[in-house]
Formats: sequence, C-alpha cells, structure tokens
Amino acid sequence: MARFKDRNIVVTGGASGIGEATVRALVGEGASVVIADLQEDRGHALAEELGESALFLRTDVTAEEDVVAAIALLQERFGALHGMVNNAGVVGAVGSIMETSVEAYERTMSILSRAVFLGIKHAARAMRDNGSGAIVSLASTAGVMGGHGPHVYTMAKHGVVGITRSASSELASLGIRVNAVAPGGVLTPMTENLGQENAREVIAANNPLGVACMPGDIASGILFLLSDDARQISGHTLVIDAGVTTGGQPAAFHLGETATLLQAGETAAG
Repeated sequence: MARFKDRNIVVTGGASGIGEATVRALVGEGASVVIADLQEDRGHALAEELGESALFLRTDVTAEEDVVAAIALLQERFGALHGMVNNAGVVGAVGSIMETSVEAYERTMSILSRAVFLGIKHAARAMRDNGSGAIVSLASTAGVMGGHGPHVYTMAKHGVVGITRSASSELASLGIRVNAVAPGGVLTPMTENLGQENAREVIAANNPLGVACMPGDIASGILFLLSDDARQISGHTLVIDAGVTTGGQPAAFHLGETATLLQAGETAAG
C-alpha cells in the first residue's frame, strides 16, 4: 500500500518502541519521515536503514526550539508538513502522591504534557498554510481511567485527551484533524525497563485477548488516524487495549444460563 505517498510526517520519540514501529510503517507506505528523538545512536541507525525517506534529528521535545527545528528540517528536506505524531514519553515519577517531589512532577509533566502542547502548536502553524493536516498524540489507558499508571503520568495523559478535544475544536476550521491513541499494556523498551521478568508473558496475561500487544499494533491505529481513511475523525481518543477499559473479563451477568432479569414482582412470560 502507499497511503502516505508524498506525505511528510514528524514522529517524536521515533527511534524506539511505538515510535520506531510507526516510522517503519509510515516509510513502508510511502511517507517521508523526520525521526525526532534524543537517542542518537538508535535514531541515526534507523534513518540509515530506511534510506532517503527518513532523517534523524536529535530533539528534546520539552524545548520549543527543538520542536520547531524538527518541523523546519522536514520542510527544508521534504516539503510541506502533513502529519505530526507526538509520541515521545517516559513513565516518570512513581510512588505515593504524598511522597512525589515537585521536581519529579515538573520533569514528568514537561515530557508528557508540555511536549504534546508544543507539538500540536507548531504542527498547526506549519499545516495552516496547507489547509489540511493530521496530528496524533499518544495518550494511554491511564488517560481515560484511574489506576492504570503513576499519578503524574495519569494526570498528564488525561491532559493529552483534553488538549486533543480542545485543539480539534479550534483547528477543524483550518482543515487540521487532531486525535489521540490510548494504548494499554504494550511490549516496548520502556515497559521492559520497568524491571519485570518475562515482560511479554506479564503483558499477555493481563490482556483479555491473551496475547501481548506489540508496538506495531499501536502503530496501525496511529496510521489509521493520520490517513484519509479517518478524514471525518477529529477530537477522538482511540483506545487500543483489547477491551481492558470496558471491563476486560466478562462480568458475572454475561456468564451462565440465559435468563431475563425482571423487576421485583414480575414474572417472565414464555
């Protein structure tokens, strides 16, 4: 397929994990991509492997000038900006809310919240003259319900859902769509670095479908929202979690003998 032929897209955090899977999928479908990441060795190696359709730029997504530079590089080398993927992230501050330091809070929020704000802001500026564009930011199941991540991470990911809705309401008149993807547990270098042994087995065991979600599964959702297949979708958060946030395992009333539950005093006819 070539859904992204002649499309130019910036992917932050594109050197590993979900970002890398997204970059590979985009280039495979005809896009030209700037990989904006702090991981220089991985970023350069990925760009070299993918050839002329990919460039790497060392980027601190919390620094406004770096985000501007990534978009400027894409425009200089490839042309107009058509898509922006705000993917860079960390787990950040962990532990009790009562013990979390302000410094840990600020650092976590700068990567997970300010970086998304900057990505949307400057992508929208670049896309304004095109009259079209698509922005996708990474939220999380922690951004749609509690108990799925550390406190500050959860706060920031709820913010991603919020800015997605808010920005979409402004930018629709410019032809710019703004959406988010909310993954559940995914086997990435970040989750493997949490110190769990057999991370794949742990993620699979917590997946209602019984298989570990891989970066490519999330990349597929990102590409859908970037593509013309989603041309009428904006302000939406696409949850990709095998149904965890819908309850995961069947509730008791989904199991057992079929029956009709009636109000007190009523009887079932037939």
